[in-house]
Amino acid sequence: MRKFALLLLLLAGGTVLRVEGRESGESGETQQAGKALLKLDHTSHDFGEVPRKGGDIAHEFPFENDGDAPLVIIRAQTSCSCLKISYPKRPVAPGASGTIRVVYEPHKSEPGSFNKLVQIFSNAENEREILTVQGFSIDEEAPTVKIKRDKTKIKN
Repeated sequence: MRKFALLLLLLAGGTVLRVEGRESGESGETQQAGKALLKLDHTSHDFGEVPRKGGDIAHEFPFENDGDAPLVIIRAQTSCSCLKISYPKRPVAPGASGTIRVVYEPHKSEPGSFNKLVQIFSNAENEREILTVQGFSIDEEAPTVKIKRDKTKIKN
């Protein structure tokens, strides 16, 4: 019986303390500081026709930290091994800008149309942004060689 009375007393005391804390303006919730905000100029790019054996092509996505806390890009994830991403590894101050560079390596994918995604994860209010790059990868035909009576002609 003593244990029950002690338990009841502790519960009642805790409830009174909790109510007094709320009345005096003290809350169990912490005030949230400012947040970073990743603001991109654009989120997609069309490379158009891309020769498959013509080398890598790149596009830069400019962005700005439109929030009031430093922006930290945590990681970037691609939908294909044919994409390479580079982004600022250091925090981007409020009001400052940077670029996210996407490099497409056409020799690593099949010819034809492509539509690839890049997910950008950060500490920003909008925690995940999606960038897309698209285009059409073409296989250039190899030059043909015709031989006529000891004359060689190369035709493109």
